[in-house]
Amino acid sequence: MLSKTAWIVRRLTRQLWFRASIFAALGVATALVAIFAQRYFDWTPPREIGADTVESILDILASSMLAVTTFSLNIMVSAYSSATSNVTPRATPLLREDKTTQNALGVFLGAFLFSLVGIVALGTGLYGDRGRLVLFIVTLGVIGLIVATILRWIDHLSGLGRVGETARLVEDATRDPLMTRAADPTLGARAFDLEAVPADAGKILCEVVGYVQHIDLDTLSNIAEAHALTVWIVAPPGAFVFSQTPLAYARADSGDVPDDDTRRAVARAFFIADQRTFDQDPRFGIIVLTEIASRALSPAVNDPGTAIGVIGRSARLLLGYANAPRDRTNDAAYPRLRIAPIDAGDLLSDAFAPIARDGASIVEVQIRLQKALAAIAQSRDPSFRAAACSEAQRALAHAESALVLDKDKETIRQLCKATLEGARRYSAACT
Repeated sequence: MLSKTAWIVRRLTRQLWFRASIFAALGVATALVAIFAQRYFDWTPPREIGADTVESILDILASSMLAVTTFSLNIMVSAYSSATSNVTPRATPLLREDKTTQNALGVFLGAFLFSLVGIVALGTGLYGDRGRLVLFIVTLGVIGLIVATILRWIDHLSGLGRVGETARLVEDATRDPLMTRAADPTLGARAFDLEAVPADAGKILCEVVGYVQHIDLDTLSNIAEAHALTVWIVAPPGAFVFSQTPLAYARADSGDVPDDDTRRAVARAFFIADQRTFDQDPRFGIIVLTEIASRALSPAVNDPGTAIGVIGRSARLLLGYANAPRDRTNDAAYPRLRIAPIDAGDLLSDAFAPIARDGASIVEVQIRLQKALAAIAQSRDPSFRAAACSEAQRALAHAESALVLDKDKETIRQLCKATLEGARRYSAACT
């Protein structure tokens, strides 16, 4: 697992300003390369390049790149606004972290600064014959990079902020943390039941209000080893905590509770902020996908096709999680830490309960929902089979109360019955 510092650094490198700053620095450095070539390399250029020729090209680049950068920023803001109003506001961080968008803006800004520095250097006479030739060659390379970036940017704009493309981004962002938890449901710690925390364990209290975004398990394990502690983590990533809410419980092997300094050190291993993130919190990704479906099913949008597509995406993710091989070894990476695995019922409820409620009167949505649950009901994990049956019955109850035609109700009843029978047959075959 990433340390707290490494996690913060990774979050910073995903910000738009970081890549833009890198490309801007490269643009300035590239323009200065020709000055070093003029001063420190003694060679005779094969032909002379006039200052007016290079300056005119740089003038065109500077003016056009400033306009393209401004235009691209407007497009980006419009895409954010579209995703917020038509998809869900929780998906906009993924758009801000989109690498293609960041690279395009970075290249345009870097090319603008390259041109600006080149014009200033030409005007002050810093380039001689050798410097102008190097600057001309580099300028041609920058033009080629700009053309390639614009072509890719144009293709990328066709989906930026659209419902389907944003849903794909959410699915991709959810897959990695979900499969990480599938391979190791307790993130290297030992599993425990939340009701099994000893009554005499000391509380590690939260001092702020927000969501747990990240837990530095390496640091937490080192503290536990140094003080011979067992730590029960009761606020996993994604948990909403208040002031004086227990983040964890800790008890020494001797039965003593940790002192105040140790408790504060344990609390600092929890990174708490005002929003949830996708990194260590797979349930958040599932919830965001469900929000997309719920908004599509609202009377203002009335787009059941998007909801059906989201059901397919959620089913694909959950089937991958349920059927993934688990780590069956008893060697925990953090033997003194305890974390409760994600409950299968919570995952399926996050994915399908709102859709079953909001799409209760739309038979096409109910049919696809029952078929998705039927597939999950035959997964390897028995907890997923039980949860799928429970969600199928919940969806049937919503359909019974909202559908008008008896024939539609009977269709959903038969699909739900098939889901339950399929789960029983698969369970019997596995025993």
